[in-house]
Amino acid sequence: MSIQLTHFSHGAGCGCKIAPAVLDKILQSATTAPHFPALLVGHESKDDAAVYALGNGTCLISTTDFFMPIVDDAFTFGAIASANALSDVYAMGGSPLLAIAILGWPVEKIPVEVAQQVLEGARSICAQANIPLAGGHSIDSPEPIFGLAVTGRVNEEHLKRNNTAQPGDVLYLTKPLGTGLITTAQKRGLAREADVAEAVRLMQTLNHIGSALGALPYVHALTDITGFGLLGHLWEMCEGSGLSAEIDYPRIPLIAGVTHYTQQFIYPDNTMRNWQRYEPHVQGIGSESLLTLCDPQTSGGLLVAIAADEGHAFEDFLTEQNVNFSKFGHLMAEKPCRITIVNSR
Repeated sequence: MSIQLTHFSHGAGCGCKIAPAVLDKILQSATTAPHFPALLVGHESKDDAAVYALGNGTCLISTTDFFMPIVDDAFTFGAIASANALSDVYAMGGSPLLAIAILGWPVEKIPVEVAQQVLEGARSICAQANIPLAGGHSIDSPEPIFGLAVTGRVNEEHLKRNNTAQPGDVLYLTKPLGTGLITTAQKRGLAREADVAEAVRLMQTLNHIGSALGALPYVHALTDITGFGLLGHLWEMCEGSGLSAEIDYPRIPLIAGVTHYTQQFIYPDNTMRNWQRYEPHVQGIGSESLLTLCDPQTSGGLLVAIAADEGHAFEDFLTEQNVNFSKFGHLMAEKPCRITIVNSR
């Protein structure tokens, strides 16, 4: 019997993240946190992972990411969830060292052999990253959940943050948008097979280029695109760096076939939750661009801010590494901070 995992969960992939406005409230605290000088990156900057200096020029990276099924196939679900979790280390300019599995499974509803396939998918991605899946923890849960806790490392001088962009920086993206739109259509039985296959391929593709980007001094800021959509993660970069951004919408890369779903107004619930949070800071949104720029991505690409005069060198580097890229905007020293979308539709 074929098990369709998405039928056992109310959310899918990074689209099941808590809405950004709700998360802001959860993270509020009246307690003054102790100061840890070696903690270089904590939750205050809304960055992709925590970073702790070991005192010898090397830093430890620690992150965790897990979610409910975004595809029906168990092996593929494990692979996507693992690629997504590893991305947080790459987005800090680091390299992963090992991973620990996080598994929640409704053992009375879904055979344990299916969970075994989820872990096999995770092992396949960890093998690509050349790290061990070294253990984990499991619980009996109402819905299937899977992800990884990942430990990585980075030279302190190569550490990249999401809040260190500079005025004039040019913005690049390494994967097209649309995984949330396509997987939502799949869950509703409305997706075209070729579109799903391309979305799955992209979600299983590691952002390992992030490790190499750490060594490039002209890369000023780096993050990955996940549940808050391109608009949300770009806003975190703008707000953290004290800058504004301008996006040329036609330059935004979209997965082939995405407009087929936007024209039918098929989109994840979290699209509108994202928009409600970031709307006050955005100008020029259109009916299509709202659905694509706020689309919650699972295992999305890297958002890179680089020095404006290094564009040719950066593009040559990515081409040599066989990494796709799109230049789509730039950052400006304008207050109040905002994101302006031009040529929107």
